[in-house]
Amino acid sequence: MIDDILKDAKIRMGKSVETLRHDLTKVRTGRAHTSLLDHIMVDYYGSDVPLKQVANVNVEDARTLVVTPWEKSMVAVIEKAIMKSDLGLNPNTAGTVMRIPLPSLTEERRKDMIKVVRHEAEGARVAIRNIRRDANNDFKELLKEKEISEDEDRRAQEQIQKLTDQAIADIDKVLQAKEAELMEV
Repeated sequence: MIDDILKDAKIRMGKSVETLRHDLTKVRTGRAHTSLLDHIMVDYYGSDVPLKQVANVNVEDARTLVVTPWEKSMVAVIEKAIMKSDLGLNPNTAGTVMRIPLPSLTEERRKDMIKVVRHEAEGARVAIRNIRRDANNDFKELLKEKEISEDEDRRAQEQIQKLTDQAIADIDKVLQAKEAELMEV
């Protein structure tokens, strides 16, 4: 019973850390990376599909992405979707090939990005604490139903606290790495 709750909490905490990692890949650092365009949706014959399903996205150099649509008719649609995105990018189109230069980040913009990254990390910490609270409530419920003893409840709460501390330490490592990446010039 206790092991199931702990296992579930550990899995959910791991997913929270992975979600943070995934969300932080979308934060632009100044280096070109194909995952930068992963969340862009393109209108493909009446339905919205991810950009990578209608075009090939590659890194040309450290500051340039290249998007090659599979159909010539999609060039204008993809260009419009990239311009509308929250990334502030302007593609240069030559025939069917789009080059997207990534402007270098100013120090002010870097600091804004760090604020965004810290906010994301805090959201992940809150999610971890909520998982801990849910697990502790489950333990209290088991204690109330007299399915576990007070000692088992205390030990289980100590274990869930260790899991929480580990998950928050993982979040802090991810945050530090992203901050260092953002401050790189």
